[in-house]
Amino acid sequence: MSIRKCMGVSAVIGLFFLGSRGLVAQQASQRALQEKLAAAKTLKCDFQTLATGTWTREGVPQADVKATTTSVQFLSINVDEGSAQMTGNFGTYDLIVRLSDTALHFIHAFRTGPLYSTSVFSRETREGKLKAVHSRHEYVEFVLPGFTSRPEQYYGECAVGL
Repeated sequence: MSIRKCMGVSAVIGLFFLGSRGLVAQQASQRALQEKLAAAKTLKCDFQTLATGTWTREGVPQADVKATTTSVQFLSINVDEGSAQMTGNFGTYDLIVRLSDTALHFIHAFRTGPLYSTSVFSRETREGKLKAVHSRHEYVEFVLPGFTSRPEQYYGECAVGL
């Protein structure tokens, strides 16, 4: 085998070895974030982007994306029991909680019809906060400013409280 070919094979093996070490470190970091999320007793979530969906008169779906400042807090999180509370602008509500391999999910089905869900992912944004999405599934015929009247999805991050 030529020297050039040996050097090429050695370089590929070296890159594979270095890449696999980085993957192992990333998996360990991911595991630590998942454990932190599983141990969370409270979460303070701030959402900066809002996508609102609707349908035109012709029935074509469309979305409007804009900046927002929306906060939600989750309290008394008990992953083993699958329960928590959400507090926001309109009171405190009991929720269903499910922990998956990559996220902590909160589900709230209102008796009046709407469904809210929040997923907090075991992926950091910055400063130790975790990526999150909050969805509101509602639809009423008229738009009332300050209230959810169309499907909404909020994007932001959550801080974990232990």
